[in-house]
Amino acid sequence: MIVLNIAKSDAGQRLDKYLKRQLRDAQNGFLYKMLRKKNIVLNGKKATGSELVCENDEVTLFLSDETYAKFGGVPKASGKTAVDVTPYQEAYFKLKGMEIVFENDDVLVVNKPAGILSQKADAADLSANEWIIGYLLKAGFLSRESLQTFKPSVCNRLDRNTSGLLVCGKTLAGSRYLSSIVRDKSLQKYYYTLAAGQVSLDTRICGWLCKNAKTNKVTIYENEADIPNPLKKNAAYIDTAFRSIETIHTKIGSITLLEVRLFTGKTHQIRAQLSAMGYPIIGDRKYGSNRVNDAFYDMGVRNQLLHAYRLVFPKSNDTRFAALSEKTLTCALPKLFGQIMTPKKE
Repeated sequence: MIVLNIAKSDAGQRLDKYLKRQLRDAQNGFLYKMLRKKNIVLNGKKATGSELVCENDEVTLFLSDETYAKFGGVPKASGKTAVDVTPYQEAYFKLKGMEIVFENDDVLVVNKPAGILSQKADAADLSANEWIIGYLLKAGFLSRESLQTFKPSVCNRLDRNTSGLLVCGKTLAGSRYLSSIVRDKSLQKYYYTLAAGQVSLDTRICGWLCKNAKTNKVTIYENEADIPNPLKKNAAYIDTAFRSIETIHTKIGSITLLEVRLFTGKTHQIRAQLSAMGYPIIGDRKYGSNRVNDAFYDMGVRNQLLHAYRLVFPKSNDTRFAALSEKTLTCALPKLFGQIMTPKKE
């Protein structure tokens, strides 16, 4: 007999989905048969699998340890775990500068420094996502056992060299909520960036973006009709608002602090759009000006100066997410922005 207690991170999902995560190698037919025969019960009662499990619910599996292990589960009595937490612990201690901006039972929002991946691209990578899981393990919110059925994940992404706010669901319910407001674009996302040139903008600009998978670069087209026919199939509509905040004149040239709001979130959208308008982001080696970037290199600029500084959450009628309803979260600009915007006097 195996007794499983529903952790907070697993609450809110259907029982059959939970069982499939616990017994990942079992066929659905086997699981429903065990439910029908009461070999798997919820809080001591027969269940169909459609029930939503709650924190501290008890799922009892009248299965042998051998059967449980055969289908991918690991009996608690064995003292083993199917999840290696070493990468999460390593990320938590190695990745410096991660800052918690907001946290409650379901949601975590962090400020990611430039130079850290949002999610790992290769198996050996350490990313903000691993850092978050490492933090939640250290805080006792997650355990090795609970990671077998649910792993928190960031619900928005920033480029490695873009800093700013990342949102993560600590629970399945939190992940579903955040994913839904990112997907339907009701989560408002604002950025600050430093662009080369004297920029005077207060407008919303739409267009089309085509990505070259081989070069990992995108091309901006103002009108859909301008897109070459072979590229139209994979073209993506983009929508961005730009507002000039302040222009500083330096020996290197004029630079402008811009506020940017994303209405769509496509690969390199802000960077490519500003470059196409003739206002490349300072430090952007992919779309920017080598002359400008080289000039600012001695001031410590090693990456594009783009920072996701503000999130505005939509109104929510779900009491579980009342704390986030119409809430605005911000994080401070990296110090380098201030240093660039305050040139030294001769």
